[in-house]
Amino acid sequence: MGAFLGEFLFEAIRMVVLAAVCVGAIFCGKKLRDRKDAKTAASEK
Repeated sequence: MGAFLGEFLFEAIRMVVLAAVCVGAIFCGKKLRDRKDAKTAASEK
């Protein structure tokens, strides 16, 4: 039972870390896209 609980906790922590990386990547990508769009809009004027 202890091995199962240890493995379960390891996988739960791993899932949380992967979710955090995904959320960070989404925010980073959005920020970079907004910066590129602002730069493109400024050059069109």
